[in-house]
Amino acid sequence: MAAPPQDPGAPDAAYLAFWRERHLCTLTTSRPDGSPHVVPVGVTYDPEHRLARVIADGASRKVRNVLAAEPAGARVAVCQMEGRRWATLEGLAFVRTDRERVAEAERRYAQRYGREPRPNPSRVVIEIELTRAMGRG
Repeated sequence: MAAPPQDPGAPDAAYLAFWRERHLCTLTTSRPDGSPHVVPVGVTYDPEHRLARVIADGASRKVRNVLAAEPAGARVAVCQMEGRRWATLEGLAFVRTDRERVAEAERRYAQRYGREPRPNPSRVVIEIELTRAMGRG
C-alpha cells in the first residue's frame, strides 16, 4: 500500500509527531553534473511556515550545490526513517546567511536534537520551501 501524501502545511498528527522525534535524516541535492549528493543531516520541520531547515557550514558541498541553483532555488529532498515509518519532505532550497535566520535554525535544532550545535562562525541555514510531503508516521 502506498503511503498517503501529506499537506506540508498541515500534516496529520502521526506524521508531525514523527518529525518531532530525534532522528538522523538525509538531504539530497544535485551536483553540477546532475548526480545526487546524499548526506546525513539534522532537519527541523516547521509546517506553519511550510519550511524545513538544515544548518550547515557555508563551505560544504551541500551548500555549494544549493547556491549553484540560485536564484531559482535547488530542488531537494530530506528524509528520515525508522523501521516501517518514514517521511520525506521536498521543495526548493535556498541558502540563508542572515544571523536571525541562522539563530532560529540553531534554536530549532537544539529543541529537536536535545543539544546545542557546536559553534561555527561560517554556519548558514538551508531553508527548504516545502512543496510536497509523503510518508507514514
